[in-house]
Amino acid sequence: MSHSLLTNKTVLVTAAAGTGIGFATARRCAEEGAYVILSDRHERRLGEAADRLTEVMGERPPTVVCDVTNQAQVEAMFKAAIGAKGHLDVLVNNAGLGGTSSLVEMTDESWARVMDVTLTGTMRCIREAFKHMLPRGKGAIVNNASVLGWRAQKGQSHYAAAKAGVMALTRCAGVEAAEYNVRVNAVAPSLAMHPFLHKVTSPELLRELESKEAFGRAATPDEIANVIVFLASDLSSYMAGEVVSVSSQRA
Repeated sequence: MSHSLLTNKTVLVTAAAGTGIGFATARRCAEEGAYVILSDRHERRLGEAADRLTEVMGERPPTVVCDVTNQAQVEAMFKAAIGAKGHLDVLVNNAGLGGTSSLVEMTDESWARVMDVTLTGTMRCIREAFKHMLPRGKGAIVNNASVLGWRAQKGQSHYAAAKAGVMALTRCAGVEAAEYNVRVNAVAPSLAMHPFLHKVTSPELLRELESKEAFGRAATPDEIANVIVFLASDLSSYMAGEVVSVSSQRA
């Protein structure tokens, strides 16, 4: 159901391919009237996502292949996104990388890779968005954090540290941007169920995580996307540097 929350807004969503939070967010933004630009590092899946979104938008959305660890590609992504309509109103930083490894077995390379994608990649995108949004005096940025930025889970040292960094980055960037009327906030999902999660997580762990949820089940990607839409819209006009938990900080 649309409430026209993003009518006439242009929205860039990173890591928007596939069946997870990124595509759900892109679709919900389109349903709320936004002109959506999709980005992902996987070209084939990005094209498939654009095909699926065409019906909602009434036209095929622009797509930009981008690896957020590559500054030149990030700059090209923003040039293309801004060029699509001449401006960019909303950035959704969804790109992130996880994995499971005990700390004693973790390599420098695996630690650095998670940090580069999840934390530094988010910083690169915020930095480029600021170059456009701050002079305009308007814009909204929504980062995808995680409840793991608050709580502990075995095997998640790198991912949890990166997401805690995203939370801190959100708070600092939110304070810097507020004086320019640009808002930076974040969502912190606990568990959002989608097909890829089943491929990388054991059924036993998924059942355990679901049992800890406030509602006794995982969220759907749409339920996370709805909160992202709220933070992207003018309904959250007095929020800056906030991290919104979806469903529970304890889950």
